This record gives sequence, structure tokens and C-alpha cells, in this order.
Amino acid sequence: MNRREFVIASTAAAFWRPSFVLPTDVTIVQFSDTGERQGKARVAKVEKSNAEWRKQLSPLAFQVARQGGTEHPFSGEYWNLHERGLFRCVCCANALFISADKFDSGTGWPSFTAPIAEENVVHGKPSHGYTESEVTCVRCDAHLGDLFDDGPKPTGLRYCIDSVSLRFVKF
Repeated sequence: MNRREFVIASTAAAFWRPSFVLPTDVTIVQFSDTGERQGKARVAKVEKSNAEWRKQLSPLAFQVARQGGTEHPFSGEYWNLHERGLFRCVCCANALFISADKFDSGTGWPSFTAPIAEENVVHGKPSHGYTESEVTCVRCDAHLGDLFDDGPKPTGLRYCIDSVSLRFVKF
């Protein structure tokens, strides 16, 4: 390769972008549908186009989980649910919360003191009142709700989650 060919090839390489993006991996803790911890696993991050998400989700689930919206208080399917079970991500089925950590916060949204495994969610510091700290699914980046510091013991946290971002699996 002569100098001219090298310069042309180097310039082309600097501007070339593949037409595909390789998925990234994330580490999650997997759980059976009975809530049994099955251990950590390295899995591909779920990445889809908006068109693919719209096809999979209801319009409200798309608005909340993919666009960071929220459902009206006291309108979601799970805010007043008292059955035993596991809550999975509506987008990717990642295990997120368990009924043993659910409590009645009086807010009209399902509230939890902790996720089923910290590895399965992403969030910042809990907020004080009206400032939000978004909670998302680590596997697909779905918006789940917000984290507040006004929850009960033992954590003092309130994971305030939109029902429509969840899928409940009864034990």
C-alpha cells in the first residue's frame, strides 16, 4: 500500500460506521417464576426500535416504559394487589420486584422497599419529595418509576413503580 492509498483508507475508516450495533451484555440475577434465586448471569441487553416496542406494548405501556411517562394514580392494575408473586419487566421479563417487599404507600402506585436484586435495576440516589430519581430496568432501559427516601423500614426507600411497566407472575 502506498502513502496515498494509506491516507484514503485511513480517512474512510475514520468515517465508516457499521450498519449494525453489537448488543452489549449486562449482568442480572435470574429468578424462577416462584421467586427462587437462580444466580447471576451475563445476558445480552435488549435493544429494539420504537416500532418494535410499539408492536409489543400497549400504547400506555409504550408511553410509560419507553418514553418515561407515568400512569394516573390509583389506575394501574397492581397498586392494590395483595397476592404473592413476582413482578417482571413488561418489556424484557427481567425479574424486578417481589410481593414480600410491596407495601401500601397511599400514593396509588405499587410501592416496594427494595428491588428483588440491585443488579436488575438502575437508579440514582433517592429523592426528597418532588425531585425524581428514575428507576429503570438494567436489561432493556425501560422506565419503571421513581425512587424516594420516604419508605418504611428496613430500607426507608419507596420504589414507586408504574403498574403498566410490570407483569405480575403469581406464585
